[in-house]
Amino acid sequence: MSSTGRAGRPKASSRETLAEAACELFLERGYDGTSVADITQRAGVSRSSFFNYFTSKSDVLWSGVDERIEDALESLDDLGTRATGEAVRDILLLVVRDFAPDALALALRNAAAMGLEDELVRDTGLRLAKLSAGVSRAARGSGVDAVRADILGAAHAAAVFSSLRVWAEQGAGRGTPEVVLADALGTIHDLPWSD
Repeated sequence: MSSTGRAGRPKASSRETLAEAACELFLERGYDGTSVADITQRAGVSRSSFFNYFTSKSDVLWSGVDERIEDALESLDDLGTRATGEAVRDILLLVVRDFAPDALALALRNAAAMGLEDELVRDTGLRLAKLSAGVSRAARGSGVDAVRADILGAAHAAAVFSSLRVWAEQGAGRGTPEVVLADALGTIHDLPWSD
C-alpha cells in the first residue's frame, strides 16, 4: 500500500517526480514563489530526499544537461592534440542526442510564465562559459592560438545552448535538438579550426 503526497499521486523520491512537481509549481506560483519545501510537499517526499538529487531548486531544471556537459568536457579534454573541428562537433552533438523533453525544455518554453527569465539567463551563462572553456582548451591543445581558441569555444558553446532553446521554444515534439544543433554547427563550420 502506498501513501500519497496528494490525491492520485503515489509517494516517490525519484528525480523525475521532484522535477515534475517543481515544474507544476513554477507554472502555478512562479519560480520565486516556489520553495524547496513546496516542491517536496507536492512530490510527497522529505527535504533530505530533494537534496539527494539536487543542490538547489535551479538544479531541478539543469541536472540532465549538466551530466551531459560533464561527459562532453571529459571527452574534449581526452582529445588532446587530436582535437579537430569535426571531433569537437561530434562530441557536442552527444550533449543533445536523444534529449527528451524534460524540466529544462519546459522551462525554456515557458520561461515568462514560470518567472524564470533572469534565472535562465544566469544559469545558461554559467554553463555556456564552462562548455566554451572546454572547447577552447581542446583547440589550444591541438595548437590553435589562444584568441582563435576562445572564439571557437564561444561559438560552439553558443550553438549548443541556442539549439536547446530554439528546440524547446518550437515545441519539443517538432524535431530533435540534435537536428537543430547540427544546423547551428553548420553555420559556424566556416569558422576555421586552424589557419
